[in-house]
Amino acid sequence: MPIIYLALGTNLGKRASNLRRAIQALPPVVTVQAESPVYETSPWGLTDQPLFLNMVLKGETRLAPLELLQVLKQIESKLGRVPSARYGPRLIDIDILFYDELILNTPELTLPHPRLHERAFVLVPLNDLAPALVHPVLGKPVSALLD
Repeated sequence: MPIIYLALGTNLGKRASNLRRAIQALPPVVTVQAESPVYETSPWGLTDQPLFLNMVLKGETRLAPLELLQVLKQIESKLGRVPSARYGPRLIDIDILFYDELILNTPELTLPHPRLHERAFVLVPLNDLAPALVHPVLGKPVSALLD
């Protein structure tokens, strides 16, 4: 089964509970193998909003990437996320960072996540789980991207 890495973030409501509920909603679509620590981080993009809680999960899935994306968006909606401003506050956000070593660029989904190497709130927890994981486009391990 493909190995995937997912980023989870939340800055509205009961943030820690939002993360737990998202993790609990993933099976059986995603089998969670490891969880990073949770980090409290400043907002990125739109900075006038509450602090985020962020983490990364390692897991396995039988779904193809676009099917996985659809299910993750359904989970976000089920948990109460409503469409809002880009980079704005959110109850829960679940992003696919990596799907094995797949490189994909479609209107719906780009893999690896196109901005993960610019975001410490993703790289720090990802480094906790997979410092030697090599970004298939940039050719560098996560630990080097974090530096």
